[in-house]
Amino acid sequence: MKQGSHANCSPDGHGHRQLTPADPRTVERAARLLRAMGDHRRLELLRMVADGEVCVGELVERSGMKFSTISQRLRILRTEGLLSARREGLHVFYRLADGHVMDLLANAVAHAEELMHPGQVPATPVSRPKRAAKSAKEPT
Repeated sequence: MKQGSHANCSPDGHGHRQLTPADPRTVERAARLLRAMGDHRRLELLRMVADGEVCVGELVERSGMKFSTISQRLRILRTEGLLSARREGLHVFYRLADGHVMDLLANAVAHAEELMHPGQVPATPVSRPKRAAKSAKEPT
């Protein structure tokens, strides 16, 4: 997102964005989004889905978690608007809801890396990864 390009952000003269006051309901909604992302296992699922649309079976295989556990975590992420899903026969495919989710995810990870390694320049700039091709159908 470009500096100052969001309706609730304005440049502060130093290249940083400043948030304008938001409706309390909007702040509560943002807190719910961050809480949903705040669990490291749900965050890891978001990272897997960020690579491209994935079916539940593939997430089970890649994560090593049980189907029921994955389904519960995906339900939370979908309920909070971080993921969207489509059904194709017996398979359900998940993807990030929109580019804002990718931005949140990329910025959270980049910020965590900066905190863990202060003063180091990231090897690659934070940007949206290219979307992978749709995965092959797998039973769920």
